Amino acid sequence: MSKYAFGKTVALSFEQATEAVTQALAKEGFGVLTEIDVAATLKKKLGIERAPYKILGACNPQFAAKALEAEPQIGALLPCNVVVRQAADGKTVVEFMDPDAVLGLVGRPEIAPIAAEVRARLQRVLQAL
Repeated sequence: MSKYAFGKTVALSFEQATEAVTQALAKEGFGVLTEIDVAATLKKKLGIERAPYKILGACNPQFAAKALEAEPQIGALLPCNVVVRQAADGKTVVEFMDPDAVLGLVGRPEIAPIAAEVRARLQRVLQAL
């Protein structure tokens, strides 16, 4: 996909995918702290119509606490963003911020095992969809 995200097209509607990813995240210990409806915001603020697009701010408190202990500024990179969007072809895409890439920006060895575990959990969420 990219250097900073991974994901896939899923055989679910936008609404079903949003619900499924939220449930799968919960099974891996993540709560959704924020939900940004990008399409609704662009419509309201700019009058721009776009396909459904949401950003879910997912957080696993245990890993967030460990990461903040190792590097207090890492909060600028939290929570882990998960995008659920409708592609131009009408299919639904789910994409995850890659913790290895983003947390790698920190350059602290203590962060590497945390990022690896968070990435493994997010990959399991993706596989569950």
